[in-house]
Amino acid sequence: MFKLLKTSGKARRGTLQTAHGEVQTPFFMTIGTVGAIKGILPEEVRQCGGEVVLSNTYHLHLRPGEDIVAKAGGLHKFMHWDGAILTDSGGYQVFSLSKIRKLKADGVEFQSHLDGKKIFLTPEKAIDIQLKLGSDILMCLDECAPYPSEKKYVEKSIELTSAWAKRCKIFFENAGSSELEAGSRSKLQAPNSKLLFGIVQGGTYPELREKSAKDLAKIGFDGYAVGGLAVGEPHKKMYEILDQVVPLLPKNHPRYLMGVGTPENILESVERGIDMFDCVLPTRNARHGYLFTSKGVVRIKNEQYREDFSPLDPECDCPVCKNYTKAYLRHLYVANEYLSIRLNTLHNVAFYQTLMKGIRKSIEEDRFAEFKTEFLKGLGTKN
Repeated sequence: MFKLLKTSGKARRGTLQTAHGEVQTPFFMTIGTVGAIKGILPEEVRQCGGEVVLSNTYHLHLRPGEDIVAKAGGLHKFMHWDGAILTDSGGYQVFSLSKIRKLKADGVEFQSHLDGKKIFLTPEKAIDIQLKLGSDILMCLDECAPYPSEKKYVEKSIELTSAWAKRCKIFFENAGSSELEAGSRSKLQAPNSKLLFGIVQGGTYPELREKSAKDLAKIGFDGYAVGGLAVGEPHKKMYEILDQVVPLLPKNHPRYLMGVGTPENILESVERGIDMFDCVLPTRNARHGYLFTSKGVVRIKNEQYREDFSPLDPECDCPVCKNYTKAYLRHLYVANEYLSIRLNTLHNVAFYQTLMKGIRKSIEEDRFAEFKTEFLKGLGTKN
């Protein structure tokens, strides 16, 4: 399902076949946690060049519930998105909601942040929810250890992650091969061409990262994610982990770096062989007036843009940069107009997709290193 078409150094250009079409790699997934991209329509993500969005198992389980989504015809139909969908397993919430969860050998107990209700998420339940949602790419339930963590803690963490990964795969395979009880489950559950990814953990301990990667490769998955990074460790440390882990992952499978990141992070990670990315930065930063451009971040609320009637980014051909000035975007932001969020988000999403398009083209032409240098120079970042 993954075809490696071209390399430029370690950077890879390929395609990933999903149940909702072929996706070009490397790619960036816009975040749609609860089945919605904050501020813009799903079709606008498509118009920007996006082919995959990311939604979250834990949040959709809480509301509206996977059974309602299944009755609606699946998440694609429910949110009116015709591209591929990757669903996180809820594993990140094991990290981010550590104050309201209890970790156990057979799963994790959450206290709902909505109403306090107790929810017990097992590896099997995580996959079952994702199948009912109709996801194209499903993630195994894992534990994302916080940074920093003691080595003994991380050792137990990767043992738990590997054990859960085995259980996820067994349930996933059985859902496709065993006869489902009539009327008890949605037809959306049959895996068909759905993909299951394992997640490499291990904190910042090289030997534990290696063990986790090898354990998952033995189990065998459609793709492999590197999790537990971008959680507070220095960027240099993240790159060191990638240098070590990526070569251990099967070459003929997609590689996904979870929760990353800035344009600089993406370029550095593509250079190390990563194919897939997601991050809240384009949409979250847009809501706070932090706009990505080819010349660096523009903080649109700043006084210097009050009478700046130039485009946000002259090198960007998105509708925002074609039709609106920095002065107008600043006016909307300081006036707290809803349109500010919409336009800012549309631009940031377009910027990230344009970056990925440029990365893919540079790999095809075997000039990724030059592209990276030129792009970082424009941002004012040293290569």
